[in-house]
Amino acid sequence: MKTRHLAAIARVLLGLIFVVMGLNGFLNFIPQPSTPMPARALAFLGALAGTGYLVAVASAIQVVAGALLMANRWVPLALALLAPIIVNIVLLHLFLAPALIGPAIVVFLLEVYLAWAYRAAFGPMLAMRAVPDAD
Repeated sequence: MKTRHLAAIARVLLGLIFVVMGLNGFLNFIPQPSTPMPARALAFLGALAGTGYLVAVASAIQVVAGALLMANRWVPLALALLAPIIVNIVLLHLFLAPALIGPAIVVFLLEVYLAWAYRAAFGPMLAMRAVPDAD
């Protein structure tokens, strides 16, 4: 399988995951997992949900970025938008709910692979010293 096909599969899969999970934030159609979430993780998520942040911001970004990935439009932007969300998902599971970390690792690996596949687009953003464009 050629690399571009693997990148396309990873892109669509990551996009689908975030569209579904983002829509679930709005519509709540996925049942809760049978493995109970630890109390500290529930408290953390409850605090975020209570502010409206999870639905108003995080879920909306997930749906938009996931749709961009699936449509193959502005992929580097979509990956950049999802990166802090994915880091927070991994850290939440790593520190507060390690038994449930499996899906978080899959999403993290997809993000890292796609960031590598689109690395040329991230080069200028990662420059140690940048100079603003002259008008």
